[in-house]
Amino acid sequence: MENNNQNANVENSTNAPKINKKPNRFQNRRKNLQKESGKVEQKSTTHNSPASQTNSQNHHNHQNRSKNKNRKKRSNVTKTLGGSEQWQKDIKESIHANKLMHEKRLKPLKFLPASKGRVRVTPLGGLGEIGGNITVFETATSAIIVDVGMSFPDESMLGVDILIPDFDYIRKIKDKIKAVIITHAHEDHIGAMPYFYKEFNYPIYATPLCLGMISNKFDEHGLKAKRSLFRPVEKRKIYQIADFEVEFIHITHSIIDASALAITTDAGTIIHTGDFKIDHTPIDGYPSDLCRLAYYGDKGVLLLMSDSTNSHRDGVTKSEKTVGKTFDMIFEKAKGRVIMSTFSSNIHRVAQAIERGMKFGRKVAVIGRSMERNLFTAMELGYVEFPRDIFIDADEVSKYPDNQVLIVTTGSQGETMSALYRMATDEHKYIKIKPGDQVIISAKAIPGNEASVSTILNYLIKSGADVAYQDFSEIHVSGHASQEEQKLMLNLTKPKFFLPVHGEYNHIHKHAKTAIDCGVDERNIYLMSDGDQVEITHNYMKRVKTVKTGKVYVDNQINKQIGDDIIKHRQNLADAGVVMIIAQIGANDKSLLKTRVVTYGLVESKDQKEFTKDMEAVLIQFLSNLKDDILKDQRALEVQIRQAIRKHIFRKLKKYPTIVPVIYLM
Repeated sequence: MENNNQNANVENSTNAPKINKKPNRFQNRRKNLQKESGKVEQKSTTHNSPASQTNSQNHHNHQNRSKNKNRKKRSNVTKTLGGSEQWQKDIKESIHANKLMHEKRLKPLKFLPASKGRVRVTPLGGLGEIGGNITVFETATSAIIVDVGMSFPDESMLGVDILIPDFDYIRKIKDKIKAVIITHAHEDHIGAMPYFYKEFNYPIYATPLCLGMISNKFDEHGLKAKRSLFRPVEKRKIYQIADFEVEFIHITHSIIDASALAITTDAGTIIHTGDFKIDHTPIDGYPSDLCRLAYYGDKGVLLLMSDSTNSHRDGVTKSEKTVGKTFDMIFEKAKGRVIMSTFSSNIHRVAQAIERGMKFGRKVAVIGRSMERNLFTAMELGYVEFPRDIFIDADEVSKYPDNQVLIVTTGSQGETMSALYRMATDEHKYIKIKPGDQVIISAKAIPGNEASVSTILNYLIKSGADVAYQDFSEIHVSGHASQEEQKLMLNLTKPKFFLPVHGEYNHIHKHAKTAIDCGVDERNIYLMSDGDQVEITHNYMKRVKTVKTGKVYVDNQINKQIGDDIIKHRQNLADAGVVMIIAQIGANDKSLLKTRVVTYGLVESKDQKEFTKDMEAVLIQFLSNLKDDILKDQRALEVQIRQAIRKHIFRKLKKYPTIVPVIYLM
């Protein structure tokens, strides 16, 4: 009321300005609105009228029962603009419409007719491990295979160079399989192709670089005729393969021309990312095709299978271009030869090193069979371009001053047969590491290779070289997506179901948590292991069975498989050693006439005589209790001697060595 009195005093004051009685535009507009709405303006401001009480009550409800007159005035303005009830109704409808829009945008499959189709996904490698990727996609009548990769052995697998997947399940459904699809040309995705194609014949759909590198492998294994199965693909083009529509979508990774896959079946669309990161400034100027991923996301993605390798790393993986700045700094300071080692398939990394070599006036020697093969294949296909006259052979390196030489080579993982290892141990025919050399190891140790990398670092430093390995944070960048890129992939594709792939269990478990944070229902996520067969339909995802999986051991020097029993024997020999017992036994009286005992890896040389006497005592005791008929069966006799010796050695030494008895009956 105080405010009303003040206003009245102002109006009655002689000094108050005269009020223009002509209606202003606002008043005219208000009258027009009143006429259109069929409402009559109430001039009275009395609070005791029923209408005023009703309006006041509505106003108090809207404004939390505030009695401030200024708020009443705002309520009256709201009435003149269409009435508070209509305004609130419109707001509620807008909020509801926006919620529905978000629901449709984020869960498009929810609003589409349910399909009766079903598809099964069976990883035969690549889960619970790093590498060895191979996955079968299967309908009732046909199937395709995505990637056929290899993995590396651990230290217990003596004499083994690579591991390839067990193809047992492929053999069982071989008549259903219509094609092999390759996402990119890393060894963990194509390394087992020669061994696979020694047994099977299916069309191979891949980009030109992948086919070029597979062709090199086929040449080594005498499979040149298999090139007739090559099907070079174009990205953003859909290929009909039996029950599957497959589209290759460009994705950035640490190798040129990598692809994600959109695999569409009657059940719905599956997005398989392959290995990826979101590099917005790639070396070749071709960033990931996010628009195409978003296109499928808007249509509705039934299932996302996404790379989990870096799921523990927060933030964003750095661009490949950042390595070039580190190379600039190292090359500028180098006074002698520069020797750069990285993965042979990382063509963009190799290209950046060669560009710096040219910039600083150095000739380039590419050393290492796989490095030469991959680089020159990429050059022949036009992915990278360099003048041929900058390249020199290994035997020409000594003809140039050290500050005019760049050596690009293999061996970043400490492989004992690699060129860098042989240089470091003075075993290379033309090049030896010497003081003044600047060695760059532009790679991170693959899990399990840490000891090998440490060994080669020691050799290089002892030889007097300056080694740049982990001294610079950007001497190597990963090719795999970190958490923020994984989130971007999830939000672009908006899948109903999610299967994290490519990595050990802790990687896929962490990726699953990221997916839940991005809105994927926890019930729609499954953490697979190799051999798990998961069935997906519009309404559910479940594991239906487990198929046989495993690894086959390969000696890469002879390109042949090694039997499981051989690996077990090697492991046992390494763990417990071997005992050879050569004995002459009297057939008539079962006496021990002569004995020779030879051991390897079981007892020290100084204890050999005592151990021999111990074995003789065991044999004498064994023969005294031996049944006569056993002497008539040489094999049975050797088996029983082996068992007696084995038990005795375990009681004394807690070892089970390999025992080789050689018995002569006299």
